[in-house]
Amino acid sequence: MDPIQALLGSPTGRTIARGIGVVPPPTLRRYEPGQPLLTGPAVLGAAPGGVLIEQVRAVLTDAGAEVLDAAPDPDRRIGALVFDATGITDPSDLVALRDFFSPALRGLADGGRVLVLGTPPESVPGGAGAGAVAPGTATPGGAGTGDTAPGATAPGGDGRVAHAVAQRALEGFTRSLAKELRGGATAQLVLVAPGADDRLASTVRFLASARSAFVDGQVVRVTGGPDGPTDAVDWSRPLAGRVVVVTGAARGIGAAMVATLAADGAHVIGVDIAGLADDLQEVTTGTGGSHLVVDVTALDAAARIARAVADGPGRLHGIVHNAGITRDKKLVNLDRSRWNQVMAVNLVAPMRITRELVADGTLGEGGRVLGISSVSGIAGNLGQTNYGASKAGIIGLVDALAPELAPRGITVNAIAPGLIETQMTQTLPLTIREGGRRLSSLKQGGLPEDIAQTASWLLWPASLGVTGNVVRVCGQALIGA
Repeated sequence: MDPIQALLGSPTGRTIARGIGVVPPPTLRRYEPGQPLLTGPAVLGAAPGGVLIEQVRAVLTDAGAEVLDAAPDPDRRIGALVFDATGITDPSDLVALRDFFSPALRGLADGGRVLVLGTPPESVPGGAGAGAVAPGTATPGGAGTGDTAPGATAPGGDGRVAHAVAQRALEGFTRSLAKELRGGATAQLVLVAPGADDRLASTVRFLASARSAFVDGQVVRVTGGPDGPTDAVDWSRPLAGRVVVVTGAARGIGAAMVATLAADGAHVIGVDIAGLADDLQEVTTGTGGSHLVVDVTALDAAARIARAVADGPGRLHGIVHNAGITRDKKLVNLDRSRWNQVMAVNLVAPMRITRELVADGTLGEGGRVLGISSVSGIAGNLGQTNYGASKAGIIGLVDALAPELAPRGITVNAIAPGLIETQMTQTLPLTIREGGRRLSSLKQGGLPEDIAQTASWLLWPASLGVTGNVVRVCGQALIGA
C-alpha cells in the first residue's frame, strides 16, 4: 500500500495537501467485470486521408461506447479522444494534432483515454511527392493537406522520407501529451501496419478500458501476418478455452496473473519452486487450474511442463515467463554466484523453456510467449548490473523470436514493469521506493493486477497482431525510454 497516497486520500490528508499546494496522486479506475468501457463518450477525429477511423468507430461501438464526431455539450465529460493520424504524410500536416486535441482536452474526464493511431514509419509507402499514399487507399483530401506551414521549409525530394518523418513525430507528441494529462488519464500511440487494420479490436479495447490503468505513454505496434481464429470473441472472458502456464506463480505478480487469467476464462497451470509449494497450491485452488512444482532452471523443466499439459488439459496456448529473482550488489562487490543465479532464472530459463516447448510442439500454432522484463532492463539501475542485463536480455529474446515464430502465428511480447507494490517493493530503501512512486506521470506505484491485466491482453487469441512489443507498465515512469 502506498502510504502517501493513502494519507492524501483521507479527509485530513486532502486538507493538508490543499494547504501546502500538493496535488495528491489520482485514484486510478481499474477493471471490474461488467463496467462500461468508458466513463463518457468517445470523440473521434482524423487527418484527411486517415484509413483507420471507421474501423475504430466500429470497434468502440461494438464495445458499447457512445461515439461522437465532435465534442459534446460542456456539461458532459469526454471518456476518450481518438485521433487517426494515418493520413499525415508531411510534417506540415502535424498541426492537425493540435487542432483536434487542444480544444477538447479540457473536457476529458478523470481516467479518460487518449489514443493516437498511425503507421509504422518503416512501413510507409514509397513514391514521389510528399503526398504519396499506400496503394488502394484514398488520396488525402482537404485544404492544406501536404501544404507547407507558414514559415516552414518544405522537405525536398523523396515523399517517403517526409511521410516517415511525420509518422515518427507521433511518438514524441503522444509521450509528451501523456505527461500533461491529469486525473489518471492516459495517452497511447498505436502504429498499425498496412493490412493489419482488422486486428485492431483487442488493442483498442484494452487501451481504452480500465484494464490499462497503469499503462501510459506507450507505443504499441499491430502487425499483419498469418490468419488467426475467426470465431466471435466473448470479450467478458477473452481467454475462454485457453491453457496458459505462469511461472513464478506462488506470490505477488504471479499470483495476480493466475487470478486474472482464470477470471478471463483460462485454465492456468501455475509453476513455482518446492519451497513455495503450499503458497502455489493455495493460489491455484479454486481457479479451476492446476499447479506444478518445478524449478525453472532445471534441465528437465520444459519436459515436465509439457508432461503436465499432456496429462491435464492436453494443449498449451501460452506461457508467461514470470519467475524472477534479484541478487543486488554493485558490480565491484558482485560475486559470480549472484551473477549466475540471476541469469539462470531470469533469462536462460525463459530462452530454453520456450525453445523446447516450441520444438516439441507443446506450444504450437497460435501460441503466445510472454516475458517479464523491467524498466531496469531499459534504463539500468544502481546495483543491478546482473538484473538489468537479464531483463534487457528478455527484450532481446522478443526481438529475436517474434519474427522467427510469426509464420506459425505465435506471438512473442514482453512487459516491462515499473515500480509495482509487492512484498519485494517494500524491501527497497525508502528514498528509492518513494522516488519510484512519484517520478511517473501517474504519481504512484502500480499494483500486481496492472501487470496481470496487460498480460491477459497480450495472451488473448484476438491479439494475434500484437507481437514484437515491449509494453512498459509503469505509469509512464520518467526513468527510461
